[in-house]
Amino acid sequence: MKAMIFAAGRGTRLSPLTDSRPKALVEIEGITLLERVVRRLVAAGVTEAIINLHHFGEQIPPFLAARNNLGLKRVAYSEEPELLDTGGGLRQAAAFFDDRQPFLVHNADVLSDIDLAGLVRTHVASGALATLAAKARPTARPLFFDSANRLVGRRSPSLGDVTVRPPVGAIQELGFCGIQVLDPALLDRLTESGPFPIVQAYLRLAGEGADIRCARLDAARWRDCGRPEDLRPL
Repeated sequence: MKAMIFAAGRGTRLSPLTDSRPKALVEIEGITLLERVVRRLVAAGVTEAIINLHHFGEQIPPFLAARNNLGLKRVAYSEEPELLDTGGGLRQAAAFFDDRQPFLVHNADVLSDIDLAGLVRTHVASGALATLAAKARPTARPLFFDSANRLVGRRSPSLGDVTVRPPVGAIQELGFCGIQVLDPALLDRLTESGPFPIVQAYLRLAGEGADIRCARLDAARWRDCGRPEDLRPL
């Protein structure tokens, strides 16, 4: 199985820790965020990964090479001279997923005990185009899913509530966890250009009738390591 790790962000809120290294190489108790993510992906059956690079990205390949890629059989890199955001980054890396098999996508700055292999099984069983790990948690930008776990809209501070398709049953307001499983057919439907967030494409596709779903994982432990106070074990 293949995976993509989003590791290009500048991590400005973690300054001064990110003044001389990428956010992915910030450590918690001596272990980098990247190593924690890679080891969990390998344990879930991932053998090949592509990592996008921007802020001090040149430090990541030698870090992994010195550690035998932490168990990955193959690592590729997608350099972004200008940040492409999650959607643009995924689109640039699309050629890596030439086996046409479902693949995991994981933010480098996310810690969780989510069952990644179970998430893949849920995705495959549903036949969805994308399956987003999500949970009920405080967030200013919740995604809206209906009772069938289909994406139907979102809330944003600038636009308020936006609905892109009629919901079936009650709406669930959930926080996206930065972990997802994608069918490679999605890559052919990313018509956006330049930098764009992947959720933007998901909302467009959901409005067109595509099956973009969530796997609701309220019992899982999860943390986005965006601030210094977040840099602690789960």
